Parts: sequence; C-alpha cells; structure tokens
Amino acid sequence: MAQVRPMRADARRNHERLLKVAAEAFAEHGENASLDDIAKRAGVGSGTLYRHFPTRQALLEAAYVDRIQAMAARADEFAAALPPSEALVEWLNEVCVGTIQVRGMKTLLGSAVTDGSSVAATACGTHLQEAARRLVEAAQREGSLRGDVEPIEVLRLAHGVASASELASGQGQQIRRYLSLLTEGLRSRGEA
Repeated sequence: MAQVRPMRADARRNHERLLKVAAEAFAEHGENASLDDIAKRAGVGSGTLYRHFPTRQALLEAAYVDRIQAMAARADEFAAALPPSEALVEWLNEVCVGTIQVRGMKTLLGSAVTDGSSVAATACGTHLQEAARRLVEAAQREGSLRGDVEPIEVLRLAHGVASASELASGQGQQIRRYLSLLTEGLRSRGEA
C-alpha cells in the first residue's frame, strides 16, 4: 500500500493560493475563467496549476468544495427547524440560489446529478445527494412527497429550476415560483 506523503510547505501554500484565486476567478468569470490567468494571479506557473489540478473540473470542484459541503449541511439545519416538506423546499431554494449566485456552481451541481462516475460527480455529488436523500425520505415518511420520487431526481429537477430561472431573469427571481410548480407535481397523490 503506497503511503501519501504530506505536501511540502511551499506546495501547500501554492495549492491554497490557487484555490483562493480560482474561487475569485470563477465567481467573476464563471466556469470558463482562464486557467493561465488563475495561475498568473496566484503567482505560479501553469505547470504548477496542472500538477495540483489536472483538469478544469478538478480545480472548479476544489475551489467550491467547502461551499458544497456547507450547502449540504444546511439540509440538516432546515430539517431541524421545519416540517419535512418545508425543509425540502427551503433547501432546494437555497441550492438553486447558490448555483446562480456563484458562477460555476451550476456546472458542479450538473456534475453532482449525472449518473457518471467521474471524480467530480462523486466528490460533489455525495454531499448533495446524501442531503437530498435525508430530506426526501423525511418528506415521504411525512406523506407530503410521492413515494416513487428518488433523491437524485429532486436534485436534477433543482438543477433545471436554477437553469430555467436564470434564463427567465438572469438573477433567479423565478426560483420560488418554479419550485412551487415543481413541488405541486411531486406532492403525494393522497395529499390535497
């Protein structure tokens, strides 16, 4: 079994600086921010950037992993404070708003809701999918959500709501309306 060596101090500093600059660049320019510009702004060469992050997707994921984990943790906060059906809707609203406000997050949410087994889908998707599973199952136990709805389907639909709302207004002003329309369709058939 190969041992993972700890990162040298200078490599760790480069890694952290790249993540900080990348998050800023993705927020400013979206997922297609120039990787050469990110390396230059971080004070490193392109080779250093690619040694730490071999793909754009890997850099995008690493730059936002904390935000994704925080987004997933909010599911538990909503679950503790609200009835299951409301907790699910409030969390989905926050996921949608976050994907629009933080340019580049929509790509990560897209990766999280694919059936692919890419590293990005696994790393980002695990947190969001687990949060969605907990909320969906609670709403199903409550009887407010159809029993045949899968958590991954809810995440995919949220991705669609964020995209549709962004197309409608550019700022996500339609998220609440679109989520309302969506949740009506997901409501348990026994609930009026």
